[in-house]
Amino acid sequence: MFDYTVETNKNINEAITSLEINLKEEKFGVLWMFDIKEKLQEKGLEFDTDYRVLEVCNPHEAQRVLNENLLVGYFLPCKIVVYSDNGQTKIGMPRPTALINLVNNEEVKKLAQDIENRLIGCINKSI
Repeated sequence: MFDYTVETNKNINEAITSLEINLKEEKFGVLWMFDIKEKLQEKGLEFDTDYRVLEVCNPHEAQRVLNENLLVGYFLPCKIVVYSDNGQTKIGMPRPTALINLVNNEEVKKLAQDIENRLIGCINKSI
């Protein structure tokens, strides 16, 4: 599967707060948070699902993968989404290993696996 998604009993704001704390432990920071519901409604479109996209980055890891292959920058920063689905809060992300397979570089694949494992750990601690 291209994604890793879990459910939590936390509401969206609680899940995001917990996620930010756990990401910080792994030296990842939230560069930007995009509230899709808010933006679409601001544009006059009907969209009632709470859906937030967090762009996260660990600068040291970004440097490592970019030093291996500049095309990997097309996949940066990593995205984690927190959203409501039928009253259930979900946290998920596209798996870095699924995306990185498009780049034919074994060292980058190893780095992507490490990053994926760490991000999954952060998500699991947040549920």
